[in-house]
Amino acid sequence: MSKEIVLITGANTGIGWETAKALLKSAKPYHILLGSRSMSKAADAIAKLFEHVPVTQNTLEGLQIDVADDESIQRAAHMIANKWGRVDVLVNNAGVAFDVLIGTDATNARSVFNDTYNINVSGTNMVTFVLASLLLRSKSPRLLFLTSGLSTMGGFTQNHIPVQSVELGWPKRNFATAQAYRCSKAAINMLMLIWNFTLKQDGVKTWAIAPGLLATSMVGDPEVLKQRGAQPPSLGGDFVKSVIEGERDADAGKVIARDGVIQPW
Repeated sequence: MSKEIVLITGANTGIGWETAKALLKSAKPYHILLGSRSMSKAADAIAKLFEHVPVTQNTLEGLQIDVADDESIQRAAHMIANKWGRVDVLVNNAGVAFDVLIGTDATNARSVFNDTYNINVSGTNMVTFVLASLLLRSKSPRLLFLTSGLSTMGGFTQNHIPVQSVELGWPKRNFATAQAYRCSKAAINMLMLIWNFTLKQDGVKTWAIAPGLLATSMVGDPEVLKQRGAQPPSLGGDFVKSVIEGERDADAGKVIARDGVIQPW
């Protein structure tokens, strides 16, 4: 049986790395392309992965891809096309959270929003656009977007932001509350719907995945997040793997969370 080609962007740390680890452990055959902005970071991540999973039937290699750099995306696509000819699974995992950089005077709020959207939304869309033709060469293509529980509008007040109210007057000490990150992930949900509509008739199964509050370094100190109930990042990797392996096929085209939950808009 030939191995499925799985590309994970932003996979040298966090949920992307945990997804690669989960796939390495899988009994199903995979060749994993570990996407990273630099090959040195990819090499370090791969070495660490093989420390955790020293024996596996699956294979792994680094891929230089910076979702904020169109030339980097094109180079990655050309390499995949020349070497593998297809992508079976695209996991759009790369993302950032810059909201902690917004001061109380919000002088840099515009740049924080622009930089966040450039990577989380524009970059993700560009990767998908460039790699769509390679997905369509797969016999069973899957397209995954990493979103967040903080993206839900219906569940806005039931989230893990510690500030549930703010003081009167201006400026607000707790003004930021992950504005740019949350808005960018809400945009990812719409992006998923658009790509699902665009590629569904071609046989591509598409999801937005909300892995839950996990103790990664992207949105804060992992130890502080653990005190707020954050779960181990490995749960996120296992969840993404379960979607790749067909456990949530009935929920394609939706924003999904763990344990069979559909996230409200």
